[in-house]
Amino acid sequence: GCCKEWVGYAEGHGLSATAQDVTDLSLFKERYGVPQQMRSCHTTVTTNGYVFEGHVPAKYMAQFLANPPTDSIGLAVPSMPVGSPGMEYQDKFMPYKVMQLNKDGSTQVYAAIESPAQQM
Repeated sequence: GCCKEWVGYAEGHGLSATAQDVTDLSLFKERYGVPQQMRSCHTTVTTNGYVFEGHVPAKYMAQFLANPPTDSIGLAVPSMPVGSPGMEYQDKFMPYKVMQLNKDGSTQVYAAIESPAQQM
């Protein structure tokens, strides 16, 4: 459910998406270098090979793609925070971090989301 919600959200923000179910999602995540502690329910791979793991807000995807940080492979929102894109539930919101995934396997905070307004 939340994966389809996120695809709808992404398309509503001007991104085109093609959803594919894979037999072993963990092998797919390994292939694209998503560290175990950064994994979520779905993985997006752009045509130029950048990875967006989980419920990353479109605002930060666009910001990242406009100026990809050196030595990074993408962004991740680990787990499934309530209130993140595709995980909306009533008016509930749980602060979360958008993490930068680096080619060397390290991660760092790309953005700290403290309110729903920061996702827009």
